[in-house]
Amino acid sequence: MQTIEERLDHVRELLADSDFLSGKGLSNEVNIRIFPYDPKDEMAVRHFTEQIVSDTSLPCRIIERNLYQLFLDICDDIGILGAIPEMEAEDGSAYLLQQIHEAIGDAEFVSKIDYPDHTPGDVVLLTRVGEVFPFMRIHALLEALQPYFTGIPIVVLYPGEYDGHHVRLFGKLPPNDYYRAFSIV
Repeated sequence: MQTIEERLDHVRELLADSDFLSGKGLSNEVNIRIFPYDPKDEMAVRHFTEQIVSDTSLPCRIIERNLYQLFLDICDDIGILGAIPEMEAEDGSAYLLQQIHEAIGDAEFVSKIDYPDHTPGDVVLLTRVGEVFPFMRIHALLEALQPYFTGIPIVVLYPGEYDGHHVRLFGKLPPNDYYRAFSIV
C-alpha cells in the first residue's frame, strides 16, 4: 500500500499531464477527479496543497477553492456569520442546519468558486471538504459545477472514500451517489 506522500506525488504527476489538462481520453465525460484520503492524513494533504498552489514549475494554474472559507464568506455576505453561535445556542443545531440550508445552496458556492477568464491549463482544486460538512455536500456541488467548468479540470481533495460510484465522507457517514468523477489512486 502506498503512503500518503506517494499518493500525493501521483496527484502532482497528474497535474503535469497534458492529457489530463486537456481532458483527453475521457469519452466526453466531465474532467472531475476525486482524491480520496484517510482523514488522519489531513495535515499532509494541507501541506501538499500549500506546496502545489505555489508550484510555478507545473504547466497549469491551480485555482484553489477552500470550501470552508467560501462557506464563511457566504455567511458573511448574507449577514449571518455573527448570528450563527447564538442561533445554535438558542434554537439548537438541527434548527441552525435547516436555516443555513434554506439560506445557502449550491448556487452560492458555485458563484464563489467560478472565476472570470477560464483559461486552458487551469485546474480548480477543491479543498477543506470535511470542514464544510454538514452545510454542503460534495456530490451535489459537483453536479452544480459541471455546466460552469466544461473545459477546466476539477480536482477534489476528499477526506473519505470514493469507489467510482459513491462518496463517503470520513469513511463513516452514509454514502452519497456520485459516479461522474474519476478516482485518483
